Amino acid sequence: MPDRPAPPLDSTQPKSPPTEQPTSPSQADHGPILLTALMFLGVAWIITNESPILTWQPGRWFQQQHRPGESHWVANPLPLAMEGGDPYLRALLRTISAAESNTDSPYNVLYGGETIADLSQHPDMCVEIVAGPNIGDCTTAAGRYQFLTTTWAAKAAEYHPHPPGWYAFWSEYSFEPEYQDIVVYRWLSDSNAWGVDIPTLLRQGRLDEVLAMLSGTWTSLGYGIEDNANTPYLAEVYQVMLREELNGG
Repeated sequence: MPDRPAPPLDSTQPKSPPTEQPTSPSQADHGPILLTALMFLGVAWIITNESPILTWQPGRWFQQQHRPGESHWVANPLPLAMEGGDPYLRALLRTISAAESNTDSPYNVLYGGETIADLSQHPDMCVEIVAGPNIGDCTTAAGRYQFLTTTWAAKAAEYHPHPPGWYAFWSEYSFEPEYQDIVVYRWLSDSNAWGVDIPTLLRQGRLDEVLAMLSGTWTSLGYGIEDNANTPYLAEVYQVMLREELNGG
């Protein structure tokens, strides 16, 4: 979630020690094991946070359809809506979303898991923070990358492919899924914005440096103040996402 240095996002789990990036081919081939572990974490997250509706039928309980307006945890970060681009950066975007919005509706999700349907602009809804160091405050974090309203306005002004016309000063930047991806992709591609070339660092296997640098913006990446259940697995998640992206997504 940007704005930084931005206030902490929607990560509400206790801190866990950050993991290191795999350094050998054998370490990079743990996709099935990783996804199994994340599935268990997802089940625990659903049990403790979503309170699914259970209904009795003779001999068993079953879970009803999800409540409207809710998002639900997924084991594997969904593919990007944006097409094309550097597979190393695409894998990084999906890894960020694994920590920030790993649900079945990442582009529509607000802090806390509720979703909104209208993505014509940033929803700008301040939702109360219910856990973590900023409990009691509220956050406008929204979308796959949990943009705060102010950060989205600033970064969309720099990187959005379809800015409002000069005459439409009251217009907002579209928050549709593709544009969320493009704004973050262009931001992370901008070496002037970060002082380093992030794609080059990724190709050199320096993911830990990249995550540490970005943790001031997305606080659940392992070096910030709001680690969550997925944080310790991000290096492995990145390897899985990278293999997918190199193979065409």
